[in-house]
Amino acid sequence: MERILSICLRIGELAFAAVVAALSGEYLHLVRSIPNSSKGRFIYAEVIAAISILLALFWLIPFSGGFIHWPVDVLLSAGWFAAFGLLVKFIGPRNCGSIWNWSNLTQKSTCEKWKADVAFSLLSAIFWLVSALVGIWFVHRHNRTRRADAPIGRRRWYRRHRV
Repeated sequence: MERILSICLRIGELAFAAVVAALSGEYLHLVRSIPNSSKGRFIYAEVIAAISILLALFWLIPFSGGFIHWPVDVLLSAGWFAAFGLLVKFIGPRNCGSIWNWSNLTQKSTCEKWKADVAFSLLSAIFWLVSALVGIWFVHRHNRTRRADAPIGRRRWYRRHRV
């Protein structure tokens, strides 16, 4: 059950990162010749998306660890929340309407593409956070059951003998 949940979360993370990479890359391509455009926040989103794609693909490989990567999941979730905030701060002053109105995301207008970028960065942040929380729960549960199965009275191999 845990492995299926992990695979579903990693596939979602991969898909959302790919969408953000495509939309941010399209914006960077359009403004490549403009010297004073705010490219930094989109470059940051692109870098976070690239790292997420790489790690999600790697961790989709069977037997690559499962839930023991939860500290990296926490860091990537924080990075995605930062990208979300940067993108919201970019779109906020523009005349695109409410940042939370995602009803017309399938339109081809520039505002709708930016809103889609924001929406998928938020979804990616949530998926990485859920993956981290499930990882923490799984590792904690696994350690607790392993301690309960340990034989009573035997010293572990790494403990010193009193001689």
